[in-house]
Amino acid sequence: MRRAIGSFFLILFMLFMGACSREGRPYRIAVSQCASGQWREKVNSEMLAAQHLYDHHAEVSVACAYDDTQLQIRQIDSLAASGIDLLVVAPTESAPIAEAIGRVRAAGIPVIFFDRKASTDDYTAFIGGDNVEAGRTVGEYVSTLSSPVERFRPSGRPKVLEITGAMSSSPAQERHEGFASAMLRHPEMDYTCAEGDWTSDKACIIVEKLIRAGNRPDIVFCHNDGMATGVYKAVVETGLEGQIKILGIDGMPYEGLEYVKLGHQVGTYVYPTHGEEVIRLALDILMGKPYERENVLQGMMVTPDNVDLIALNSRELLKQNDNLITIEDKLERYFGLVGIQNKIILAAVVTILLLITAFILILRALIQTRKTIRKRQQVNEEQTLFYTDASARRLHDIFDRPDDDLPPPRTQDMIFAEQLNEAVRKHMSNPNLKMDELGDELGLSRVQLYRKVKAITGQSPVELLRQMRLQRAYALLQSTNKTVQEIAFEVGFNTPGYFSKCFREQFGKYPTELREG
Repeated sequence: MRRAIGSFFLILFMLFMGACSREGRPYRIAVSQCASGQWREKVNSEMLAAQHLYDHHAEVSVACAYDDTQLQIRQIDSLAASGIDLLVVAPTESAPIAEAIGRVRAAGIPVIFFDRKASTDDYTAFIGGDNVEAGRTVGEYVSTLSSPVERFRPSGRPKVLEITGAMSSSPAQERHEGFASAMLRHPEMDYTCAEGDWTSDKACIIVEKLIRAGNRPDIVFCHNDGMATGVYKAVVETGLEGQIKILGIDGMPYEGLEYVKLGHQVGTYVYPTHGEEVIRLALDILMGKPYERENVLQGMMVTPDNVDLIALNSRELLKQNDNLITIEDKLERYFGLVGIQNKIILAAVVTILLLITAFILILRALIQTRKTIRKRQQVNEEQTLFYTDASARRLHDIFDRPDDDLPPPRTQDMIFAEQLNEAVRKHMSNPNLKMDELGDELGLSRVQLYRKVKAITGQSPVELLRQMRLQRAYALLQSTNKTVQEIAFEVGFNTPGYFSKCFREQFGKYPTELREG
């Protein structure tokens, strides 16, 4: 019964734990973004929308370093210590982040570089656009813009200015590499380069200084559309709107694409986001599926000729992604409510089962108690019958009377009773007398002896032996001057104290009280 109850509670515990955990625990994927901005916000929203898009669910959390390298290092260490399954990183700077990545990899956590790389080869995979190709594509497009400019330059060489992002980051290095290689193929361009810091303010200052110094460029290529807005501001403030051609990279629906439509820029390069592909790659790594270590996302050049179509498609995709996030939020709330309801139902079922179990245990205890009470009542009744029933009284007389006064045997039961009486009296003084020994002397097994004595007297052999010892002691107390201790040992009790206790239970008084009376 105890084993069955233990198994029952073990099953309940397993059910409870199974209900409290989600099928196939979601993988915890942390994202360390180097900066904020519309492009990165779009990536983040795509990754969040993809949490339940694939076969295995993921829990995605995003931390932003806001272009603070030391902050990103602290964030990476903190995320690695929080028990994540995989880390996605877009490093602020290539070299300083490498050491932090080494610590993450030493902890056995896979690392995906997204968009940018650190100065280390110890990473699991990379996914992002081809920055070299992006710079080269923009450079080739710039070469097509030079003809109208040549009329305004005595030298016939249009001035092309490239404003890079912070050159400590891999995208700036690679975009510059691609653009510079394109410029080498077009020596008709008067190409110069200035380093920015990814911000519009820095780009505005660079161009404004050149204009004020009488060295204005004809074409300005910025490493992102945000910097391009700074250049446009400088052009407007110096009264040169429409005279300087501006290009950027990112191609976001409400940023770069809109600037091209408005004529603020003559082009932008759509640098792909595809956050859902980042999550797919992460899950492939975590689930042990085949994956490519280098994953290049394709971009495209946007010009005034194709901007309307691309902007329309981009806005639709952005809207769909927003809808996915809304659906995701509602599903999370729904599953949260379902989870709570399931736990409540499970708790109710467990409570009911526990109550049923408690009821069964209580009922079992009551039945056992009643059996015990009935058994005690039966024993008491048998003892009473032993002294009140006529045939029992005759047997009682046999066991109490001296040997020379025994009546002649008349039945098999009387013969057995006489033999039993003789055997008991013979071994009565032995406190360690066992029923097996008594049975052997009578030619009966222990079970046969028990059944025979029970059938004749209504008592078990042990009860009968105890009663005969006490009756013998009663007689000795009345007929001899032996001490209580001597009588106790003579009738087979190990200790006088236990003898006195049993004597009082049998006759209602202690041995000393019997003599004093």
